[in-house]
Amino acid sequence: MAMEEYTQKLSIKHWAEEDRPREKLQLKGKAALSEAELLAILIGSGNTEESAVTLCQKILHDHGNDLSELGRLSVAQLMKYKGIGEAKAISIVAALELGRRRQMAVPGRKPELKTSHQVHELMGPLLADLPHEEFHVLYLNRANRLKHRERLSSGGISGTVADIRMMMATALQVLASGIIVCHNHPSGSLRPSQQDIQLTKKVKTAAALLDLAMVDHLIIGDSGYFSFADEGML
Repeated sequence: MAMEEYTQKLSIKHWAEEDRPREKLQLKGKAALSEAELLAILIGSGNTEESAVTLCQKILHDHGNDLSELGRLSVAQLMKYKGIGEAKAISIVAALELGRRRQMAVPGRKPELKTSHQVHELMGPLLADLPHEEFHVLYLNRANRLKHRERLSSGGISGTVADIRMMMATALQVLASGIIVCHNHPSGSLRPSQQDIQLTKKVKTAAALLDLAMVDHLIIGDSGYFSFADEGML
């Protein structure tokens, strides 16, 4: 048996202590671990042919070593890999979702949202790599700081429905002074559809009736975003 093949088949417990992911994290800190090693800690063991680290390297390689791509995978898709059962797949999906939410978390004071870039920094991690379309509303105070965020709807690959009455009801309930709406395009295209344009006009009209400012509408994709305000379309 070749040395490389022998090494791949060794379980983590037979590795030198400084090479085991858990022990390596304790000895050298979390920053010293590769993404494959971090994933290996989650799944604990590999299969009869691969160690946990080697299996995770394979999974990452199959998805361009891109955690955003990995975050799009379902439990069923992960379970196609030998050695990844339901419990391990759920652990991976849950960990990546926690990472996404951590990126969105803003400690202390509510974030200021005066530019499209600031909105994208907040919402991009949540929406950019979703395999389906979601529509979110950000409710602002007079200083354009976030008061409340709401996922208004979640739909299929080709679209979702935004109920303007529900949007305005929430705005009144939280005493908002302005709103920003955001949705993603799973296709990656940032070009607004006619439906997007018409919806923007309807939301702006409804908001004006309630003396609310419609600050922006962002379309978010995995390569960036489109801002109706920046493009002079509000």
